[in-house]
Amino acid sequence: MSPGGYAGKWLEVDLTTGKMADITFPDEVLEQYFGGRGMATKILWDRLGENWAELDALSPENLLIFATGPMTAIYPGARICVSGKSPVSNGVVGSTAATEFAVEIKNAGYDGIIVSGKSPKPVYLLVTDDGAELIDASHLWGIDGEKTLIKLNREITDLLTKRHPNVGLWKEPGTMYIGPAGENMVRNACVMTKMCHAAGYGGYGSLMGSKNLKAVAAKSRKSFPKVNATTAVNLMVDQAHRDLQQVSRFRRWGTGWLGFGAGAGSSSEPVRNWQDEWHDEESMGVNRYEDRYWVKKKWTDFNCTLGCMKVSCIQSGRWKGDITDVPDYELQAYCGTNLGIFDAGDNVHISTLMDKLGHSGINGPNTMGYAAELYQRGILTEEDIGFKLEWGDTEAFDQLAHMMAYREGIGDILAEGTYRAALKIAEMKGLKPEETLKYAVHVKGIEIGAHGTRSDAAFTHDMNYSASVQGGDHTSTAGDGFSEMSGALFYDSAVYCTFTARGPSPELQWDMLKAITGFPLTMDMWRRVNGPRIITLQKALLLLGGPDVVWDPVKDDENPPRFYEPLPKGPYKGQTTDKDRVDIRTQAYYETLGWDERGIPTRETLEKLDIADVEPLMAKLRK
Repeated sequence: MSPGGYAGKWLEVDLTTGKMADITFPDEVLEQYFGGRGMATKILWDRLGENWAELDALSPENLLIFATGPMTAIYPGARICVSGKSPVSNGVVGSTAATEFAVEIKNAGYDGIIVSGKSPKPVYLLVTDDGAELIDASHLWGIDGEKTLIKLNREITDLLTKRHPNVGLWKEPGTMYIGPAGENMVRNACVMTKMCHAAGYGGYGSLMGSKNLKAVAAKSRKSFPKVNATTAVNLMVDQAHRDLQQVSRFRRWGTGWLGFGAGAGSSSEPVRNWQDEWHDEESMGVNRYEDRYWVKKKWTDFNCTLGCMKVSCIQSGRWKGDITDVPDYELQAYCGTNLGIFDAGDNVHISTLMDKLGHSGINGPNTMGYAAELYQRGILTEEDIGFKLEWGDTEAFDQLAHMMAYREGIGDILAEGTYRAALKIAEMKGLKPEETLKYAVHVKGIEIGAHGTRSDAAFTHDMNYSASVQGGDHTSTAGDGFSEMSGALFYDSAVYCTFTARGPSPELQWDMLKAITGFPLTMDMWRRVNGPRIITLQKALLLLGGPDVVWDPVKDDENPPRFYEPLPKGPYKGQTTDKDRVDIRTQAYYETLGWDERGIPTRETLEKLDIADVEPLMAKLRK
């Protein structure tokens, strides 16, 4: 019998052969790695680690992993973790999204799905109580995300109704899917779910596209896995919901309230490809979205009390029919101010476009903003692009987003993501790489979250990005050496939402994990052993890199050049990230984790963390 909270098995799917099998993991492995990001990293190391440096992330041999955790859908807020060798960083990213898909596969009896190979034609995977099957998706290939979801909901519901006519009405399945950007292997494309949720980091939409996998869907009428201590879990869940009801700002505004505050207040919002981080444009205040575009103020995910989502819909004008969430802060920033767009309606349109095309709402517009700055500086010309690409020109950015999604013209280069595009553009223009890379805002290939470090007044600080094993992912900040282990990593492995972690105490969350699983773990043990084990394994795989990109252990644990430029205006004018402080804190972070001065895990650390099988590969890097 599995520990509480676990279904007890995983589904393994080989798309090349069409074969499927149920597999299990020892309880010891579950205790060490939990689920989500932790289990994904373990699976990737065990299956691919020895050949990691030679493995093309878009090859059939790469694994696409959908992973729940023991707290998924029990603790408020149901999420899934999507992972694999990242086509963007060549490391491992645990990218999570809120979705009922996580609930449905748990009910169907699976803790996760491991997908390998490549289908000879477009397919989608359907998991139900009848079993798992691959279904032809040729009729879905090439259509946008919104149409994909509508068609899949109808198609699967009709199928289940025919198979089980006496059940009554079926609710829609939980579904993960890709848009044209994923199909065309835009490197930083996301995996979409619901209408406008996304597993945004890591480029796993392109991995799905490389496998001819349009979607994975699940629907079950079975029971959720049992927990170890039912009464205690019920009491703690009730308390967590009561605590979350008090988090009024998120309930009232969602994360959209940051849109004006991060710019005008803390000077930490990207403006025109991070050339600025301050603005006082009240047009980006969340009340502008509420007054004009919100058609639903309380939209929530399964078992979530926070209610931070709001539905925006444009009901007239040139963008009539566009619909998206809020937009949340990240998409307000990257689909708005980062492109020089300060009109709420235009921001809703670009956000909707990202959802439909399957671009990551952070990573895709980062690349678009990068292209706009190259145009501003004369590096890219109107002839190169096909039209003028000026700040604030919503129609131009709309066209560029389509060109990237379908790999047309300059879009084919930009579809490689900001870092690789910078290298290709340098070659195209006869420039040195550093002449184009200095405008590229990324860390280890992954575009930066919409939170700057220069003012030191917001969510992220000096070495949060530079030292993170997930590059530009702002949800996994490295911090003081512990926050990455006790915060985002824990949520991404347990698996639940980082926002629902705000309100309930850390002690309640930890006690709930123990009551659910029965694992004899303590928070201190997680911070000293379990967390460092996962982070260190992620770091090892990131360092192995390849074959197209290998990150230097010293040079590439660094912020984008732009973050060392003084802020040009606003209350923090002249302030910048302190390079000396970054270096000092980075070394302290390495020491905390038991890595050497270059950030390579030591033999002693690998042995202590019970991952000594990594040592031969790390030994080669130390030479």
